[in-house]
Amino acid sequence: MGSVFSPYYASAFARRGKSVDPDNYCAINVALYGAAGKRWAMTERTRAAVQRDRHHFAVGPSHLHWRQDHLSIHLDEVCVPFPFRIRGNIRVFPKALCSYVAALDDARYHRWGPIAPCARVEVDLERPQAHWKGQAYLDSNEGDEPVTRPFSVWDWSRASLADGSTAVMYDVRQTNGSERVIAQRFTPQGTVHAFEAPPRREALPSTFWRIHRSVRSDAGSTTRVLETLEDAPFYARSLLQTQLLGESVTAVHETLQPQRLTALPMRWMLPWRMPRRVW
Repeated sequence: MGSVFSPYYASAFARRGKSVDPDNYCAINVALYGAAGKRWAMTERTRAAVQRDRHHFAVGPSHLHWRQDHLSIHLDEVCVPFPFRIRGNIRVFPKALCSYVAALDDARYHRWGPIAPCARVEVDLERPQAHWKGQAYLDSNEGDEPVTRPFSVWDWSRASLADGSTAVMYDVRQTNGSERVIAQRFTPQGTVHAFEAPPRREALPSTFWRIHRSVRSDAGSTTRVLETLEDAPFYARSLLQTQLLGESVTAVHETLQPQRLTALPMRWMLPWRMPRRVW
């Protein structure tokens, strides 16, 4: 809703400010990796294709619905630039729901909150044909202004720990020169515990697009990149083998450099990955 990376929304916001309707710039982004093949879809649609209420959210042919004990997701998306289809169902079963919310910037215009930081998932895809079960994580980000205004770069990571809890770290550098670090541990019972984030002490190898990634990990440990899943000009998503809170963990790690979104070549490139439909 109000797709944060949308070049169409950014252009409209630059002209009209907060009078722009975010529901006119919505998308369901699907990124699929692994044995079934790598597929990526993010088709943006207008308000005419969006329906939502307390329990239901639909964008075009795909929709999400809260059932009694799980989030049901039906996907029917087409990849770009090669028109592979992603179709099937996903069910996310929270072990507990969480009401924790944290500001990411000093002005508190941008907020993050996990909805179900400890969960399990069941995936049944028809196209491509793939089925699996495993651990899941569900969160939410919201903002009252473009993400390019307050942030120069952030590194984010989450890791599942031996007791079933999930450790999440935000390492945010702002355009005003200040930094903000969030380190929280979420248990399957729904409790939240802050922990002291290790120092930012290790630089990871740069990506093809020269995204400079860094990680916070236990002193004396070594972090290695198992796989770079997404390598975009402004964003990278990776799997890491690292150590946190005294445990060896596999972590999902993301680096965002939002200032790159303002470059004119980027505005020309994004529509090739984010087509827009007016129905």
